[in-house]
Amino acid sequence: MRYDLVIFDNDGVLVDSEPISNGILAAYLTELGHPTSYEDSVRDYMGSAMHRVHDLVQERTGQRLPDDFDDVFHARVFAAFERELRPVAGAVQVLEKLTADGVPYCVASSGSHERIRVGHRTTGLDRWFDEGRVFSSQDVGKGKPAPDLFLHAAERMGVPPRRCVVVEDSALGVRAANAAGMDVYGFTAMTPAARLTGATRHFSDLADLLDLLV
Repeated sequence: MRYDLVIFDNDGVLVDSEPISNGILAAYLTELGHPTSYEDSVRDYMGSAMHRVHDLVQERTGQRLPDDFDDVFHARVFAAFERELRPVAGAVQVLEKLTADGVPYCVASSGSHERIRVGHRTTGLDRWFDEGRVFSSQDVGKGKPAPDLFLHAAERMGVPPRRCVVVEDSALGVRAANAAGMDVYGFTAMTPAARLTGATRHFSDLADLLDLLV
């Protein structure tokens, strides 16, 4: 394989959570008096840490979101996950093959550790990710598009950035991987390739990733 480490984004790449979480986020912001469509949420917040939601709302309106915003939002998202969340098609196949071939991999997500774990338990992907393979923006304090999270994951996994490839489906994630000096494969199942400018390659079926890595 051409890389020594595969770094997966989580939401939208391993678990099919983006439609769920962006729908809930748009509805909650609208409920609070900040009209937001599903398309707005995907454009502005997909792939980002929660602090970006707070920052953009305050920047645009001069108003702060409620102190319990994150807690309420995550409670709604986790309840929906329990009902609706599924692994992305091809995710299990890819993880099985990487494991069988002894290829190192991990997940580096803008979501909290709790969000990652809830999603993995619900979909059964937790069997592929022990604690040493899970990294969150919580670990570095600065989410994508900053490179900090990907650089942290590479360091903890003991692999130089130039030997890593990131699998991402958000524009913010692609920018973060570029800034980290890593190759990045843009997953276009939900995000048009035109929005993932800067990706090393684009692909639309997660199962195809295995052929792209060799």
